[in-house]
Amino acid sequence: MQASVDIDTSEALTERQKAVLDAALRLLVEEGDQLTMTAVARRASCSKETLYKWFGDRDGLLTAIVQWQASKVRVVPVDGKGLTLASLTVSLARFASDWLKVISSDTSIALNRVAIGRAGSGNDDLGAIVLENGRFALARRLKPVLEAGRQAGLLEFSDAEVAFRTFFGLVARDVQIRLLLGDQLKLTDAAIGGDAVRATQQFLALYGAKTGPQGPLEPDDFRSSRPEIIRL
Repeated sequence: MQASVDIDTSEALTERQKAVLDAALRLLVEEGDQLTMTAVARRASCSKETLYKWFGDRDGLLTAIVQWQASKVRVVPVDGKGLTLASLTVSLARFASDWLKVISSDTSIALNRVAIGRAGSGNDDLGAIVLENGRFALARRLKPVLEAGRQAGLLEFSDAEVAFRTFFGLVARDVQIRLLLGDQLKLTDAAIGGDAVRATQQFLALYGAKTGPQGPLEPDDFRSSRPEIIRL
């Protein structure tokens, strides 16, 4: 399998590479596990040689797709020295909002269904790619925010992984499994914003925040302005 090249942010990709990955995403929704380098090259109007140069092989392309998707979940930087409950809350809530948009998109559902299907057949390479470049990569990006909150005396936990899993559980609830099983659940921006705020407030209540953030959080604060095609 092609070695992973970490692309946690979209800045590592050229506009042309982003367009190719978007084309691959659309094909993934349409064709699922039948996705081929030839089909991607045809849809993206580029040569297979270019795809192999950029991504290595099909698994390398899938890795880049997952990383491209995960890069859309923003982690708002926090200043460890000047961190307040308000800035920590905004960072967590924006992460939650972006992540809900990611997991509820058609492309994310298609990718996860393919990964689950291949794992069931004994071929778990894609599952490993999704875990390493999706969930595990997001954990590596958010845990420093949680640790900063603990160091600032805003959060109390003994294990950052447990705290991260709790936060993910509060954000996702049963949304992802329902979507994977075919539930026609429609999440509007307003609903996602409300869920993100609610999950963040629940997390802060569980992990030691004793007072509310400075100023009320509103769902509109966490709506993404990105075009629909950029969602995971």
